[in-house]
Amino acid sequence: MLPEVEAWLAGRTSSACDWPVNTLMAAKGSTTVSVVLPARDEAGTVGEIVSAIRRDLVDAVPLVDELIVIDSRSTDDTADRAVRAGAKVIAQDEILPELDGPDYDGKGEALWKSLAVTSGDLVVFVDADLREFSTSFVTGLLGPLLADPSVAYVKGCYDRPFIGAGERGARTGGRVTELVARPLLNLHWPLLAGFVQPLAGEYAGRREVLERVPFVSGYGVELALLIDLLDLVGLDALAQVDLGRRVHSHQTTEELGRMAGQIMHTAWSRLERHNKIIPMDAPSLRLVQFERGPDGHRPVEREIAVAERPAMATVPQYASRALR
Repeated sequence: MLPEVEAWLAGRTSSACDWPVNTLMAAKGSTTVSVVLPARDEAGTVGEIVSAIRRDLVDAVPLVDELIVIDSRSTDDTADRAVRAGAKVIAQDEILPELDGPDYDGKGEALWKSLAVTSGDLVVFVDADLREFSTSFVTGLLGPLLADPSVAYVKGCYDRPFIGAGERGARTGGRVTELVARPLLNLHWPLLAGFVQPLAGEYAGRREVLERVPFVSGYGVELALLIDLLDLVGLDALAQVDLGRRVHSHQTTEELGRMAGQIMHTAWSRLERHNKIIPMDAPSLRLVQFERGPDGHRPVEREIAVAERPAMATVPQYASRALR
């Protein structure tokens, strides 16, 4: 690990318990906070998360000013449960609809569009599939931002218990993290090697900074944000907070393969953009996987192309609304 990364790790890593609510309220002043949950078919968990945030951080103390769920084309009653729990729910396709297209889908799209319908100075993103959720996820991420104006972006880290054959209760960093994201960062962006969970879905940032970077529409959004923000604001403006334990549903190996493909495409785009590679050919946009059928294994091709939205501050439709 680079010496500057070791110094960053010691100085910019804290724990959620370091940031009690009363400390945050004292530091909040006139700063406004938006919490955003991107959600697609998360009816089983979204209501509990929203209820906890509203109970602890809206009703008990006015730390959170906006609590928004971006419904990303759910087919279950995610939206109804979120509304009943106390969130404002906005359908992804109703936000800047004039900019929609067939290539724009996925979590990153919901996050990008959330910037157009929230107003908080600080924006906290929390995945909607969490179980055993604690509002310390929100307070932990807000801590460094409220305490230090030089911090622009805070990433969560945690233990991820994985229940599987041979790994019962193991504290794994996530299979795609360990097999794809971490090797890529250590190889090409070693200044980011200190992030324990580079693909964590829980993070927070200053609006003025988030509006200045593009958002990848698919699974590569977390990796792209880290790389782009490092380039924009530098390592010392980034921080991470240990949130303890994160419990959520796990995807199949095939689904993780598609995720890995999108993350590799995202890394390729940044390598090319930052002149770290000289490409001879464009990478394939298709991933061939195999499924067993009655006649043996059959190939299945899936799209892994990565679309990208521009920095929100450059979108005329958003700029005109922001001035109103």
